[in-house]
Parts: sequence; C-alpha cells; structure tokens
Amino acid sequence: MDQVTARNLFEQGAMFILIGFPEGSEFGIDYNSWNVGPNFKGVKMIPPGLHFIYYSSFSSNDQLGLGPRSGFFCNFLPKEVIVRKWNAKTEDIDLVPEDEQQKYKSNKEELDKFLGPYPYEKYKQWVSLTNLINIDIVNLLEPECGRIYSIALFESEASTTQSRKAAATSMAEVNMDLETTQRSKKVMLPKLKKVQGTKIRYSSVPKKKFPDGSTPAEISKYNMDSTYALNLLLAERFDHNIGKLLGEVQFAFICFLIGQNYDSFEQWKKLVYLLCTSGDAAIQHPDVYLDFITILHFQIREIPSEFFVDIVTRNNFLTLTLHELFQNLLSDNIDSKLKQKSISFQKHLTEKFKWDFSTEPDDYAPVVVDDKQ
Repeated sequence: MDQVTARNLFEQGAMFILIGFPEGSEFGIDYNSWNVGPNFKGVKMIPPGLHFIYYSSFSSNDQLGLGPRSGFFCNFLPKEVIVRKWNAKTEDIDLVPEDEQQKYKSNKEELDKFLGPYPYEKYKQWVSLTNLINIDIVNLLEPECGRIYSIALFESEASTTQSRKAAATSMAEVNMDLETTQRSKKVMLPKLKKVQGTKIRYSSVPKKKFPDGSTPAEISKYNMDSTYALNLLLAERFDHNIGKLLGEVQFAFICFLIGQNYDSFEQWKKLVYLLCTSGDAAIQHPDVYLDFITILHFQIREIPSEFFVDIVTRNNFLTLTLHELFQNLLSDNIDSKLKQKSISFQKHLTEKFKWDFSTEPDDYAPVVVDDKQ
C-alpha cells in the first residue's frame, strides 16, 4: 500500500471494534481471516462501503475446535466506528448500548494497537466480486435475523396435547420386538424445524416456462429460451430491473464462497442458468450481459477446487450452461460489443481450462412440441 492510500484510509477508514472475542477463534472481513490472539479487538482502516464480516468461535472444550461460521454484511460509512460485544452464551455478536459504544469510541486511540489494519492488497479482489451488491439488495435478501449461517439452525417443534396423544397411540400400536423397537425409537425422536428468520430470502425461479394459451410452436421456443421465466422473476422481485438480479448473483456467490452456505451455491447455479439460457434478454439488455460476463469471469477464478469438480467434471453444469450462453450471444441480433466480449471470454476459458464449446451437447438438445399432440 502506498503512503497516499495508507494516509487516506487512516483518515477516512472505518473501524469495527469487537470486545471479548475468544482467543483462537476465527474472525474475518471480506477475503481476510485470522485466528485471533488474546489482544484482538477488531479491525481498523476499513475502506468505506459494503463488507462481509464473519466469525467462528473456538472452545477449548470442543474437540472439533472451531464452530460453524456465521456472518453478516455491513455497510461502513467514512470514519464510522462500529462497536460490538461477543456473547459467550449464544456464541454470537451482540449490539452494545449507546453509552458503552461512546466509551469505546472516545478511547479509540488507546484501542488502536489492538486493531488489525484492513489488508488493502485484497480489496480490489473483493470489489470485483461485489460491485453490484448495494444495501437495498442486502436488505431484500438477507435473513430476517441479519445473519448468514454456514449450517441450517433447527429447533424442536412445540409439543401439544394433540401431538403427544398421536405419539402415544403410535407407540401403543408398535409390537415391541427387535425390528419394531427401531421404529419406536424413530417415533420418539423430536420433530425439528428450521429456526424462523434464519433463511436467506432468495428469489424463486418460476417453474412456469411459457404463457397460458401458447401455441405448440411458442412452447417449443420458450423451452429453448428462458426469457419468459426471467421476466416473471424480474416483475415479482426487482420491478423489471434485470441489473438488480446481477446483485443477487453476486450476493449468492459471496454467501457461498465466504459464508460457506451451500444453499447459496445452489441459488447461484439457478440464476446463472436462467441468465445464460435467456437469449432474448441478452438482445434486449446488452449492457447487463456485458456486466454478467465480467461477473462470471471473476467468479470462476474463485470457485474452490472441490466445488469446481462438482460443477465441471461431475455433472458438467458450468460447461453446458456456458455453451448455452455463447450460442445465444452469437445471434445476428446481439450487440457487436457484447458478441466480441463473449468470443473473448469463450477463448479465455478454452485456453485456461481446455473446455470445448464447439459441439452441441446432447443434454441441451432443443425440445420441440408436435402440433398434432
């Protein structure tokens, strides 16, 4: 980091102060994480803007060491000081009363030596993956609880008189031999449900592919082009603004890559497929698809190797889906700048990964509806 940048971040950068975080636990912001020591109190010189803060607590009594990862998006203002406190009972970060916050803010110079500087050398990498995520996207998608959890949280369903009677009846009807004993144990297991407010509120990709009253020829077209389903989603969630959907693509990728949330990986795949197979949308929104190619370029570089195998080698999701995108962007009606960028991106992937986009995969053969059916 040059001196001008360092001085600017020192003067304009934000602070995140975390009190009481356990030694040996993991704390991270964006692409940077640390196993903290006993004197850790947070991070300073944070560039203003959107960041992702995450943590995994360490317990000396836990043979597994670090617990599951939790995190949240935080939009820092210039010079902002955010103070939070670790709650050992809930193993989570709590808000701090205003008077206590002021105490730490007024003593931030004394805390400075306990704050790690934001690793600016990875900041451009972070921006390349999040430049279309804004606070409106975060507010729309994040769980009601405000946390992104790497594993789903479950709780027992409330027991009622009716449910207890049903369980007792089931037990009475079971013959207590060796085989049915196992079934009785299952009956006695508590019913679990996801903790309310912890689910990421992702957009639902419409299952309806074509309008009511479509002719067989139109149905064939809609089966080959997802623009109708895409437009339904945009109307429902983003006021017809396709650019905002790219923000969700980036949001899902960050929640998967850094938040370690597997459901987000599945959502990312759904949205990538939807956009890649919407040829008419690419004609209508060339600037958005220019951004989409840029997003894919940076995201593909960051996919962890174990997931890369899953979406390339095992089921060919990425190569098959990108084949659809490249075919759509070869259309005569495609903007020339977008077409050239698509060709360059395809060439880059072929050279780097040896992927073959020249042949038509059987998996994506057109679906044709017979007029006589």
